[in-house]
Amino acid sequence: MILAALATSLSGAGVATAQLLPRAPQLPSLPSVGGVGGEVLRPVDGLRRDVGRATQRLARERRQALDALVRAHPETLEMTRDGPAVRGEVVAMDPDPILLAAVEGAGFAVIGREAVEELGFELVRLRPPAGLSVDVALARLRRLAPGLEASADHLHLPSGAGAGAVTSSGTVVQRGGGGGPVIGLIDGGVASHPALRGGIEQRGFTAAGLQPSAHGTAVASLIAGDGAVRGAAPGARLKVADIFGGARTGGSATNLVRAINWMVGSGVRVVAISLAGPNNAIVARAVAEAHRRGTYVVASVGNAGPAAPPSYPASYPESVAVTAVDSRGRLLIEAGRTPHLDYAAPGADMAAADPNGGLRVVRGTSFAVPLVAGRLARHVGSRDPLAALDGEASARDRRYGRGLICASCRTPPPRN
Repeated sequence: MILAALATSLSGAGVATAQLLPRAPQLPSLPSVGGVGGEVLRPVDGLRRDVGRATQRLARERRQALDALVRAHPETLEMTRDGPAVRGEVVAMDPDPILLAAVEGAGFAVIGREAVEELGFELVRLRPPAGLSVDVALARLRRLAPGLEASADHLHLPSGAGAGAVTSSGTVVQRGGGGGPVIGLIDGGVASHPALRGGIEQRGFTAAGLQPSAHGTAVASLIAGDGAVRGAAPGARLKVADIFGGARTGGSATNLVRAINWMVGSGVRVVAISLAGPNNAIVARAVAEAHRRGTYVVASVGNAGPAAPPSYPASYPESVAVTAVDSRGRLLIEAGRTPHLDYAAPGADMAAADPNGGLRVVRGTSFAVPLVAGRLARHVGSRDPLAALDGEASARDRRYGRGLICASCRTPPPRN
């Protein structure tokens, strides 16, 4: 399938900087029937080469942008073999006291302990000996204590274009609201908007506290929008975990785990995570434990393109993995791939809430996730919520996983 040319790129600061998606490469558009204007179809093999080059370029430019982020914040971030992470820290789970003592004897310092009570495990933050990179420190830990489960504190970044700028407007914290389902959102903070009429409870998970973001606001409106934005669950009550807060280490694995822990402890059954990062042991454990306790994590496949490694948390087997399509039902060329795919939903040629009270055009797998999460929340009381959601699919195609959800939920972009 030939995909239309993409024309969006990211802008802004804070969370916008963290999105780090390069401008999507230009691809040939589908000619009109009859070749109006003398346009002719290229040979299929040529088109395949164009798409292949474009996806490789997307992956290459994403890596360059991640490198630029780390260079811009060398005091807090470092590049690991799997992507950006918090500098000078590794995180262990449920360390055996004897192994931990051995690790400390080798020069690692315990700088924090934290019980993740609702998920049933403990995190221990370790500072490696001076001069060791995170990758080298993890390799040394594997030699010193083979039974110790440890990982870098990797960043997880938003998966969408057009809605990344952090705003300076006040955060809305509304308690109560209607009788709709409670749906969790782990992202940036959510700003007040006329389309968000249900109850919103927010909590910050960085030292910087709550800070509304355009990405979080857009995703929230696609879940619960009622009015100018057509949400999948109009008027739903939102529980929002802001894991960015404008912090340079926002979106870290530890913040993501804390947010999942809060959602599970609050009894939230469906959580939307429009973020993407590398495979990370502590996040994998959190998603698995949440699933075991009856919470569905709905996550985006990412926007790094099919040539990039799989994105997480979507690729964990317990997650509900979501990709995005445009208004013609075509998969977005920038959409990532996962070991499993559950659903597709609209993610382009559409609008969402802008923190300033209006609408903005959005694109990316980020914006398909809230549509699936909103519809799934309607079925959590059934015996098999995913099977019930399957019954809503308007199209079944292997490219869509189990089906295309909420095809009619696309809010038309505002006219110029």
